[in-house]
Amino acid sequence: MSLKVYNVLTRTKEDFVTLTPGAVKMYACGITVSGDAHIGHAYQSVVFDVITRYLKYAGYDVKYVRNYTDVDDKIIANAAKANENPIEFAEKYMAQTDKEMDALGNARPTIMARATQCIDDIINFVQKLIDSNHAYVSEFGDVYFRLSSFPEYGKLSHIQIDKNDTGVRKDVEPGKQNDLDFALWKSAKPGEIAWDSPWGKGRPGWHIECSAMNLKYLGEQIDIHGGGRDLVFPHHENEIAQTESLTGKQFAKYWIHCGLVKVNGQKMSKSLNNGILLKDVLAKYDADTIRFALLRNTYSADIDITDALLPESLKHVYKMYSVLNSLKDRDFSESNKEKTEVKVKEITDEFEKAMNDNFNTLEVIAASFGWFNFINAELAKKNTEYDLQAIANKIKELFGILNILQQNPAEYIADIRSKTLQKNNMKAEDIEKAISERTTAKQNKDWATADKIRAELLEKGIVLKDSATGTTWDIDL
Repeated sequence: MSLKVYNVLTRTKEDFVTLTPGAVKMYACGITVSGDAHIGHAYQSVVFDVITRYLKYAGYDVKYVRNYTDVDDKIIANAAKANENPIEFAEKYMAQTDKEMDALGNARPTIMARATQCIDDIINFVQKLIDSNHAYVSEFGDVYFRLSSFPEYGKLSHIQIDKNDTGVRKDVEPGKQNDLDFALWKSAKPGEIAWDSPWGKGRPGWHIECSAMNLKYLGEQIDIHGGGRDLVFPHHENEIAQTESLTGKQFAKYWIHCGLVKVNGQKMSKSLNNGILLKDVLAKYDADTIRFALLRNTYSADIDITDALLPESLKHVYKMYSVLNSLKDRDFSESNKEKTEVKVKEITDEFEKAMNDNFNTLEVIAASFGWFNFINAELAKKNTEYDLQAIANKIKELFGILNILQQNPAEYIADIRSKTLQKNNMKAEDIEKAISERTTAKQNKDWATADKIRAELLEKGIVLKDSATGTTWDIDL
């Protein structure tokens, strides 16, 4: 089955055919570093990280560019509040965001582009738009894109606007010829950070940054452009207008946008004070759990971060690692190789079918529950015909594209147990002591005391498992 991608430009799923066979040029809009990264930034970055990994798995040579907007109104305003230089302020948050994205398990893009490192490219881009009459300089030193010069404006967002509206019926922003025109270059206000340009001191408009960085690092045409759905209009619509006016060619072949983040059913926003910072999530949960929670969703749909989402995801991930850990001392040397290969192929086919259908990680995770249930059922048998370790290894390999289940199972389990005990003010020695006391009580047929010890431990998140060889404990998530 060939890869199909939902293209926001055409509103259809299309066969994925690249501009150059075997190669992918992809650009995803990154973060404006005006403060801490939040869970929405994490969602978008994880989605494009997985898309990159799968394209590489499918045999493509991927050049992935992701940008930082490191100068804009918010950065300047927030830096001023903090009494910091805006460039240093942005540097601080870029470094922090890089660490958090690394901790989240995202591979670094091929190129991390920054607006302030592309000022000359931006100025050249703007000048060419002026020369071709797609842009004009105002008497205040601002440069605006002439929207009426691009008849196809609105083709991505399908928003209908009257490009010939001259603004007669409303006040037009000073310097603009048409209220719909948008800024390519902003003249500097007193005390603001600025760069020299042919039109006076100023700085780039937001939209032109990405067009110029795309052109610099990937060329006139790219295969995939993406970001969050909130960027479709006006940001990506404006990028198309700028770039295609300059080159006369289709800018991006496929437009991919991930959904927005809700928190307990409500849109995440400052006004509702329900934002979730990435650093706070990382302080409470491991990367596997966070990625599992974010990828148990079709990327184009909104994701609802409910109070139960991350705890439930931790429970599932812990159980998967427990199954993997249970295989370490088992001998599968007498297994049926042919049957094992059939099962491995079945799992691989399921995985690829889901991912080839517009990178459907929700379907992958849903299918994986069946894969682990199969391993558990076979483990429960006295003898199994399958090499369960080989099957588990294939699952781990495929889950590497999601960058989940890549840790040592025993170490992962020990770490989660340790954190759970710490949270409940307990030590492993306390549990072993309680188990010993319970064993003595059972030997004395003091069932009430034995049951009381079990119940007390369960209250603290510890579950006891009795077997012919003795009692062991685990955490109850």
